[in-house]
Amino acid sequence: MNKRQGVFSVIAATAILHTLGIVYVWSVFQTGIANTIFNGNNAAAGLAFSLLFATLAIGSITGGKLVAKYSTRFVIFVGGIILSAGFFLASFVTANVSWLLWITYGIMGGIGMGFTYSPSIACAQKWYPHKKGFVTGIILSAHGLGGVVFAPIVENLIFFFGGTGVGESKTFMVLSAVFLVVCTVSSLFMKNPPEDYVAHNATPGAIVKKPVVNRSPVEMLKTSQFYLIAMTFALACMGGIMMIGFAKPVAVAKGLEATATIGVLAVSMFNSLGRLFWGAISDKLGRINTIIIMLSGTAIVSLLVATAESYWVYVLIAFIGFFYGGAASSFPSLTADTFGTKHLAINYGYVLLGLSIGSIASSQIAGYYKNVAAGNIDLMFPAFAIVSCCAVVGIVLMLILKAKNKQNQAGDT
Repeated sequence: MNKRQGVFSVIAATAILHTLGIVYVWSVFQTGIANTIFNGNNAAAGLAFSLLFATLAIGSITGGKLVAKYSTRFVIFVGGIILSAGFFLASFVTANVSWLLWITYGIMGGIGMGFTYSPSIACAQKWYPHKKGFVTGIILSAHGLGGVVFAPIVENLIFFFGGTGVGESKTFMVLSAVFLVVCTVSSLFMKNPPEDYVAHNATPGAIVKKPVVNRSPVEMLKTSQFYLIAMTFALACMGGIMMIGFAKPVAVAKGLEATATIGVLAVSMFNSLGRLFWGAISDKLGRINTIIIMLSGTAIVSLLVATAESYWVYVLIAFIGFFYGGAASSFPSLTADTFGTKHLAINYGYVLLGLSIGSIASSQIAGYYKNVAAGNIDLMFPAFAIVSCCAVVGIVLMLILKAKNKQNQAGDT
Protein backbone atom coordinates (compact mmCIF):
# COMPACT_ATOMS: atom_id res chain seq x y z
CA MET A 1 0.00 0.00 0.00
CA ASN A 2 2.87 2.37 0.85
CA LYS A 3 4.46 1.97 -2.59
CA ARG A 4 1.14 2.53 -4.34
CA GLN A 5 0.51 5.66 -2.27
CA GLY A 6 3.99 6.88 -3.18
CA VAL A 7 3.21 6.49 -6.89
CA PHE A 8 -0.12 8.27 -6.47
CA SER A 9 1.58 11.13 -4.62
CA VAL A 10 4.23 11.56 -7.32
CA ILE A 11 1.63 11.48 -10.12
CA ALA A 12 -0.54 14.01 -8.28
CA ALA A 13 2.46 16.26 -7.60
CA THR A 14 3.41 16.04 -11.28
CA ALA A 15 -0.11 17.03 -12.37
CA ILE A 16 -0.16 19.98 -9.95
CA LEU A 17 3.24 21.34 -10.95
CA HIS A 18 2.51 20.81 -14.64
CA THR A 19 -0.52 23.09 -14.25
CA LEU A 20 1.49 25.61 -12.24
CA GLY A 21 3.72 25.82 -15.31
CA ILE A 22 1.11 28.16 -16.76
CA VAL A 23 3.03 30.99 -15.09
CA TYR A 24 5.89 30.39 -17.54
CA VAL A 25 3.86 31.80 -20.43
CA TRP A 26 3.82 35.30 -18.93
CA SER A 27 5.66 36.74 -21.94
CA VAL A 28 2.52 35.99 -24.01
CA PHE A 29 0.66 38.37 -21.68
CA GLN A 30 3.49 40.92 -21.27
CA THR A 31 2.89 43.23 -24.24
CA GLY A 32 -0.90 43.33 -24.00
CA ILE A 33 -0.88 43.88 -20.23
CA ALA A 34 1.85 46.54 -20.47
CA ASN A 35 -0.01 48.52 -23.16
CA THR A 36 -3.58 48.29 -21.86
CA ILE A 37 -3.14 48.33 -18.07
CA PHE A 38 0.24 50.02 -17.48
CA ASN A 39 0.37 52.57 -20.33
CA GLY A 40 3.24 50.83 -22.08
CA ASN A 41 5.44 50.48 -18.98
CA ASN A 42 7.11 47.08 -19.35
CA ALA A 43 8.75 47.19 -15.92
CA ALA A 44 5.42 47.82 -14.18
CA ALA A 45 3.75 44.99 -16.08
CA GLY A 46 6.65 42.64 -15.39
CA LEU A 47 6.34 43.40 -11.68
CA ALA A 48 3.11 41.37 -11.58
CA PHE A 49 5.03 38.34 -12.80
CA SER A 50 7.99 38.88 -10.47
CA LEU A 51 5.70 39.45 -7.47
CA LEU A 52 4.19 36.02 -8.11
CA PHE A 53 7.64 34.48 -7.79
CA ALA A 54 8.50 36.73 -4.84
CA THR A 55 5.46 35.71 -2.80
CA LEU A 56 5.96 32.07 -3.81
CA ALA A 57 8.49 31.90 -0.97
CA ILE A 58 6.04 33.36 1.54
CA GLY A 59 3.39 30.88 0.45
CA SER A 60 5.86 28.00 0.65
CA ILE A 61 7.01 28.89 4.17
CA THR A 62 3.44 29.39 5.42
CA GLY A 63 2.22 26.28 3.61
CA GLY A 64 5.08 24.22 5.04
CA LYS A 65 4.16 25.26 8.56
CA LEU A 66 0.51 24.39 7.94
CA VAL A 67 1.50 20.96 6.58
CA ALA A 68 3.09 20.19 9.95
CA LYS A 69 -0.11 21.25 11.72
CA TYR A 70 -2.73 19.87 9.34
CA SER A 71 -1.77 17.80 6.27
CA THR A 72 -0.20 18.08 2.82
CA ARG A 73 -3.57 17.31 1.28
CA PHE A 74 -5.34 20.15 3.10
CA VAL A 75 -2.67 22.77 2.37
CA ILE A 76 -2.54 21.99 -1.35
CA PHE A 77 -6.35 22.06 -1.54
CA VAL A 78 -6.42 25.53 0.04
CA GLY A 79 -3.55 26.67 -2.16
CA GLY A 80 -5.47 25.72 -5.28
CA ILE A 81 -8.41 27.83 -4.16
CA ILE A 82 -6.22 30.88 -3.39
CA LEU A 83 -4.39 30.59 -6.72
CA SER A 84 -7.64 30.21 -8.63
CA ALA A 85 -9.17 33.21 -6.84
CA GLY A 86 -6.12 35.35 -7.66
CA PHE A 87 -6.38 34.68 -11.39
CA PHE A 88 -10.17 35.09 -11.34
CA LEU A 89 -9.93 38.52 -9.68
CA ALA A 90 -7.07 39.50 -12.03
CA SER A 91 -9.50 39.18 -14.93
CA PHE A 92 -11.38 42.26 -13.67
CA VAL A 93 -8.36 44.59 -13.35
CA THR A 94 -8.37 47.72 -15.52
CA ALA A 95 -5.95 50.61 -16.13
CA ASN A 96 -7.78 52.69 -13.49
CA VAL A 97 -6.73 50.24 -10.77
CA SER A 98 -3.64 48.73 -12.39
CA TRP A 99 -2.03 48.09 -9.00
CA LEU A 100 -4.67 45.44 -8.32
CA LEU A 101 -2.93 43.15 -10.81
CA TRP A 102 0.08 43.12 -8.49
CA ILE A 103 -2.16 41.96 -5.63
CA THR A 104 -4.33 39.45 -7.51
CA TYR A 105 -2.06 37.84 -10.10
CA GLY A 106 1.12 38.65 -8.19
CA ILE A 107 0.58 38.26 -4.45
CA MET A 108 -2.48 35.98 -4.34
CA GLY A 109 -1.14 33.92 -7.23
CA GLY A 110 2.25 33.57 -5.58
CA ILE A 111 0.90 32.61 -2.15
CA GLY A 112 -1.48 30.07 -3.67
CA MET A 113 1.31 28.65 -5.80
CA GLY A 114 3.59 28.44 -2.73
CA PHE A 115 0.95 26.45 -0.83
CA THR A 116 0.98 23.86 -3.61
CA TYR A 117 4.59 24.01 -4.88
CA SER A 118 6.90 23.15 -1.95
CA PRO A 119 4.56 20.72 -0.16
CA SER A 120 4.15 18.74 -3.40
CA ILE A 121 7.94 18.47 -3.95
CA ALA A 122 8.61 17.64 -0.29
CA CYS A 123 5.97 14.91 -0.25
CA ALA A 124 7.36 13.23 -3.39
CA GLN A 125 10.96 13.36 -2.13
CA LYS A 126 9.96 11.64 1.11
CA TRP A 127 8.57 8.68 -0.82
CA TYR A 128 11.80 8.26 -2.84
CA PRO A 129 14.64 9.41 -0.54
CA HIS A 130 17.39 7.64 -2.53
CA LYS A 131 16.37 9.18 -5.86
CA LYS A 132 15.63 12.73 -4.80
CA GLY A 133 17.26 14.34 -7.84
CA PHE A 134 15.53 12.07 -10.34
CA VAL A 135 12.06 12.31 -8.74
CA THR A 136 12.37 16.06 -8.31
CA GLY A 137 13.51 16.28 -11.92
CA ILE A 138 10.40 14.41 -13.14
CA ILE A 139 8.03 16.65 -11.18
CA LEU A 140 9.76 19.90 -12.07
CA SER A 141 10.20 18.92 -15.71
CA ALA A 142 6.41 18.63 -15.83
CA HIS A 143 6.34 22.10 -14.28
CA GLY A 144 8.52 23.51 -17.03
CA LEU A 145 6.62 21.53 -19.67
CA GLY A 146 3.50 23.39 -18.61
CA GLY A 147 4.87 26.40 -20.47
CA VAL A 148 5.20 24.36 -23.67
CA VAL A 149 1.69 22.94 -23.44
CA PHE A 150 -0.07 26.11 -22.33
CA ALA A 151 1.77 28.69 -24.46
CA PRO A 152 -0.21 27.97 -27.67
CA ILE A 153 -3.39 27.40 -25.66
CA VAL A 154 -3.07 30.77 -23.94
CA GLU A 155 -2.18 32.52 -27.19
CA ASN A 156 -5.24 31.03 -28.91
CA LEU A 157 -7.46 31.95 -25.98
CA ILE A 158 -6.27 35.55 -26.12
CA PHE A 159 -6.96 35.60 -29.87
CA PHE A 160 -10.38 33.97 -29.37
CA PHE A 161 -11.39 36.55 -26.77
CA GLY A 162 -10.41 39.55 -28.93
CA GLY A 163 -6.65 39.52 -29.44
CA THR A 164 -3.71 41.25 -27.76
CA GLY A 165 -4.81 44.00 -25.39
CA VAL A 166 -8.36 42.63 -25.15
CA GLY A 167 -8.35 38.88 -24.57
CA GLU A 168 -5.97 38.68 -21.61
CA SER A 169 -8.61 39.26 -18.92
CA LYS A 170 -10.97 36.50 -20.03
CA THR A 171 -8.00 34.18 -20.49
CA PHE A 172 -7.14 34.74 -16.81
CA MET A 173 -10.68 33.62 -15.98
CA VAL A 174 -10.30 30.36 -17.93
CA LEU A 175 -6.95 29.63 -16.27
CA SER A 176 -8.57 30.25 -12.90
CA ALA A 177 -10.93 27.35 -13.54
CA VAL A 178 -8.05 25.11 -14.63
CA PHE A 179 -6.14 25.78 -11.40
CA LEU A 180 -9.22 25.16 -9.29
CA VAL A 181 -9.99 21.76 -10.81
CA VAL A 182 -6.46 20.34 -11.11
CA CYS A 183 -5.07 21.48 -7.75
CA THR A 184 -8.07 20.58 -5.62
CA VAL A 185 -8.67 17.17 -7.22
CA SER A 186 -4.96 16.22 -7.23
CA SER A 187 -4.60 17.24 -3.59
CA LEU A 188 -6.86 14.33 -2.62
CA PHE A 189 -4.10 11.90 -3.68
CA MET A 190 -1.28 13.58 -1.73
CA LYS A 191 -0.11 11.98 1.51
CA ASN A 192 3.25 11.88 3.31
CA PRO A 193 4.79 8.46 4.12
CA PRO A 194 4.88 7.21 7.72
CA GLU A 195 7.75 8.38 9.92
CA ASP A 196 9.65 5.05 9.69
CA TYR A 197 9.25 4.71 5.91
CA VAL A 198 12.86 5.60 5.00
CA ALA A 199 14.37 3.10 7.44
CA HIS A 200 12.36 0.19 6.03
CA ASN A 201 12.56 1.07 2.34
CA ALA A 202 16.23 1.61 1.56
CA THR A 203 17.18 0.67 -1.98
CA PRO A 204 18.88 -2.77 -2.04
CA GLY A 205 22.58 -2.42 -2.75
CA ALA A 206 22.53 1.35 -2.29
CA ILE A 207 25.62 2.99 -0.89
CA VAL A 208 24.97 3.83 2.73
CA LYS A 209 25.91 7.39 3.46
CA LYS A 210 26.11 9.16 6.74
CA PRO A 211 22.54 10.24 7.59
CA VAL A 212 21.80 13.91 7.02
CA VAL A 213 20.88 15.75 10.19
CA ASN A 214 17.31 17.02 9.96
CA ARG A 215 17.63 20.69 10.84
CA SER A 216 14.62 22.72 11.88
CA PRO A 217 14.07 26.07 10.12
CA VAL A 218 15.52 27.92 13.12
CA GLU A 219 18.62 25.72 13.11
CA MET A 220 19.00 26.07 9.35
CA LEU A 221 18.83 29.87 9.49
CA LYS A 222 21.80 29.87 11.86
CA THR A 223 24.06 28.18 9.30
CA SER A 224 26.18 29.89 6.67
CA GLN A 225 25.25 27.13 4.20
CA PHE A 226 21.68 28.41 4.05
CA TYR A 227 22.74 31.91 3.02
CA LEU A 228 25.18 30.59 0.42
CA ILE A 229 22.44 28.40 -1.10
CA ALA A 230 19.73 31.08 -1.06
CA MET A 231 22.05 33.76 -2.49
CA THR A 232 23.20 31.44 -5.26
CA PHE A 233 19.58 30.60 -6.10
CA ALA A 234 18.86 34.32 -6.45
CA LEU A 235 21.76 34.70 -8.89
CA ALA A 236 21.13 31.44 -10.76
CA CYS A 237 17.48 32.16 -11.55
CA MET A 238 17.94 35.63 -13.04
CA GLY A 239 18.66 34.59 -16.62
CA GLY A 240 15.76 32.14 -16.77
CA ILE A 241 13.22 34.45 -15.13
CA MET A 242 14.27 37.32 -17.38
CA MET A 243 13.88 35.19 -20.50
CA ILE A 244 10.60 33.62 -19.37
CA GLY A 245 9.12 37.08 -18.98
CA PHE A 246 10.62 38.61 -22.12
CA ALA A 247 11.22 35.77 -24.63
CA LYS A 248 8.48 36.98 -26.95
CA PRO A 249 9.31 40.73 -26.77
CA VAL A 250 13.00 39.92 -27.38
CA ALA A 251 12.11 37.85 -30.47
CA VAL A 252 9.84 40.62 -31.77
CA ALA A 253 12.61 43.19 -31.29
CA LYS A 254 14.88 40.88 -33.33
CA GLY A 255 12.42 41.17 -36.22
CA LEU A 256 10.89 37.73 -35.64
CA GLU A 257 7.36 38.84 -34.82
CA ALA A 258 5.72 36.20 -37.04
CA THR A 259 7.45 33.37 -35.13
CA ALA A 260 7.95 35.04 -31.74
CA THR A 261 5.92 32.38 -29.93
CA ILE A 262 8.76 29.97 -30.74
CA GLY A 263 10.79 31.89 -28.16
CA VAL A 264 8.19 31.13 -25.49
CA LEU A 265 8.07 27.48 -26.52
CA ALA A 266 11.88 27.24 -26.60
CA VAL A 267 12.45 28.61 -23.12
CA SER A 268 9.58 26.51 -21.73
CA MET A 269 10.49 23.24 -23.44
CA PHE A 270 14.18 23.39 -22.58
CA ASN A 271 13.33 24.61 -19.08
CA SER A 272 11.41 21.33 -18.75
CA LEU A 273 14.14 19.17 -20.32
CA GLY A 274 16.76 20.82 -18.12
CA ARG A 275 14.87 19.94 -14.96
CA LEU A 276 14.72 16.25 -15.85
CA PHE A 277 18.23 16.00 -17.32
CA TRP A 278 20.11 17.94 -14.66
CA GLY A 279 18.00 16.45 -11.86
CA ALA A 280 19.19 12.96 -12.82
CA ILE A 281 22.75 14.15 -13.47
CA SER A 282 22.93 15.78 -10.04
CA ASP A 283 22.37 12.37 -8.40
CA LYS A 284 25.68 11.30 -9.98
CA LEU A 285 27.80 14.47 -10.17
CA GLY A 286 26.52 16.01 -6.95
CA ARG A 287 24.27 19.07 -6.61
CA ILE A 288 27.05 21.64 -6.24
CA ASN A 289 29.06 20.44 -9.24
CA THR A 290 25.90 20.38 -11.36
CA ILE A 291 24.94 23.92 -10.35
CA ILE A 292 28.44 25.19 -11.15
CA ILE A 293 28.21 23.70 -14.65
CA MET A 294 24.82 25.33 -15.25
CA LEU A 295 25.97 28.71 -13.97
CA SER A 296 28.99 28.55 -16.27
CA GLY A 297 26.70 27.90 -19.23
CA THR A 298 24.41 30.76 -18.24
CA ALA A 299 27.33 33.18 -17.93
CA ILE A 300 28.48 32.42 -21.47
CA VAL A 301 25.14 32.18 -23.28
CA SER A 302 23.66 35.34 -21.72
CA LEU A 303 26.37 37.49 -23.29
CA LEU A 304 25.46 36.22 -26.76
CA VAL A 305 21.68 36.90 -26.76
CA ALA A 306 21.80 40.61 -27.58
CA THR A 307 24.14 40.08 -30.54
CA ALA A 308 22.51 36.93 -31.96
CA GLU A 309 21.11 37.22 -35.47
CA SER A 310 17.90 35.78 -36.89
CA TYR A 311 16.75 32.39 -35.59
CA TRP A 312 19.95 31.86 -33.59
CA VAL A 313 18.28 33.85 -30.83
CA TYR A 314 15.88 30.95 -30.29
CA VAL A 315 18.82 28.59 -29.78
CA LEU A 316 20.27 30.86 -27.11
CA ILE A 317 16.87 31.32 -25.47
CA ALA A 318 16.56 27.52 -25.35
CA PHE A 319 19.96 27.15 -23.66
CA ILE A 320 19.08 29.78 -21.05
CA GLY A 321 15.88 27.83 -20.30
CA PHE A 322 17.88 24.57 -20.17
CA PHE A 323 20.30 25.89 -17.57
CA TYR A 324 17.59 27.63 -15.56
CA GLY A 325 15.53 24.42 -15.47
CA GLY A 326 18.51 22.56 -14.06
CA ALA A 327 18.91 25.11 -11.28
CA ALA A 328 15.22 24.88 -10.43
CA SER A 329 15.45 21.08 -10.02
CA SER A 330 18.81 21.05 -8.21
CA PHE A 331 18.13 23.49 -5.39
CA PRO A 332 15.29 21.49 -3.73
CA SER A 333 17.57 18.43 -3.65
CA LEU A 334 20.54 20.50 -2.45
CA THR A 335 18.35 21.80 0.37
CA ALA A 336 17.29 18.27 1.31
CA ASP A 337 20.87 16.97 1.14
CA THR A 338 22.09 19.78 3.39
CA PHE A 339 19.29 20.13 5.93
CA GLY A 340 17.32 16.86 5.69
CA THR A 341 13.81 16.08 4.43
CA LYS A 342 11.83 16.25 7.67
CA HIS A 343 11.29 20.02 7.50
CA LEU A 344 11.87 20.37 3.75
CA ALA A 345 8.50 21.97 2.95
CA ILE A 346 9.36 24.89 5.27
CA ASN A 347 13.14 24.96 4.74
CA TYR A 348 12.84 25.06 0.97
CA GLY A 349 10.35 27.88 1.37
CA TYR A 350 13.10 29.93 3.00
CA VAL A 351 15.54 28.97 0.22
CA LEU A 352 12.91 30.19 -2.26
CA LEU A 353 13.43 33.67 -0.82
CA GLY A 354 16.48 33.67 -3.06
CA LEU A 355 14.24 33.00 -6.06
CA SER A 356 12.00 35.83 -4.90
CA ILE A 357 14.86 38.31 -4.79
CA GLY A 358 16.26 37.15 -8.11
CA SER A 359 12.88 37.23 -9.86
CA ILE A 360 12.10 40.80 -8.78
CA ALA A 361 15.58 42.01 -9.66
CA SER A 362 15.68 40.30 -13.06
CA SER A 363 12.22 41.41 -14.20
CA GLN A 364 12.88 45.00 -13.19
CA ILE A 365 16.29 45.02 -14.88
CA ALA A 366 14.83 43.49 -18.06
CA GLY A 367 11.80 45.80 -17.97
CA TYR A 368 13.96 48.89 -17.53
CA TYR A 369 16.31 48.05 -20.40
CA LYS A 370 13.38 46.97 -22.60
CA ASN A 371 11.86 50.43 -22.05
CA VAL A 372 15.21 52.02 -22.89
CA ALA A 373 15.77 49.78 -25.89
CA ALA A 374 12.33 50.28 -27.44
CA GLY A 375 12.86 48.72 -30.89
CA ASN A 376 16.65 48.50 -30.67
CA ILE A 377 17.38 45.23 -28.90
CA ASP A 378 21.11 45.98 -28.82
CA LEU A 379 20.41 48.46 -26.04
CA MET A 380 19.27 45.56 -23.83
CA PHE A 381 22.82 44.18 -23.73
CA PRO A 382 23.52 45.57 -20.20
CA ALA A 383 20.65 43.44 -18.86
CA PHE A 384 22.18 40.25 -20.24
CA ALA A 385 25.66 41.31 -19.07
CA ILE A 386 24.31 41.71 -15.54
CA VAL A 387 22.88 38.17 -15.69
CA SER A 388 26.28 36.85 -16.81
CA CYS A 389 28.09 38.58 -13.95
CA CYS A 390 25.56 37.27 -11.43
CA ALA A 391 26.17 33.73 -12.69
CA VAL A 392 29.91 34.14 -12.12
CA VAL A 393 29.31 35.33 -8.56
CA GLY A 394 27.05 32.29 -8.06
CA ILE A 395 29.90 30.00 -9.11
CA VAL A 396 32.14 31.57 -6.48
CA LEU A 397 29.48 31.06 -3.78
CA MET A 398 29.07 27.40 -4.74
CA LEU A 399 32.84 26.87 -4.54
CA ILE A 400 32.78 28.38 -1.05
CA LEU A 401 29.92 26.06 -0.08
CA LYS A 402 31.81 23.07 -1.48
CA ALA A 403 34.92 23.96 0.53
CA LYS A 404 32.83 24.49 3.65
CA ASN A 405 31.13 21.11 3.27
CA LYS A 406 34.51 19.38 2.90
CA GLN A 407 35.76 21.16 5.99
CA ASN A 408 32.70 20.03 7.97
CA GLN A 409 33.09 16.42 6.77
CA ALA A 410 36.75 16.42 7.75
CA GLY A 411 35.79 17.70 11.18
CA ASP A 412 33.32 14.83 11.63
CA THR A 413 35.89 12.09 10.93
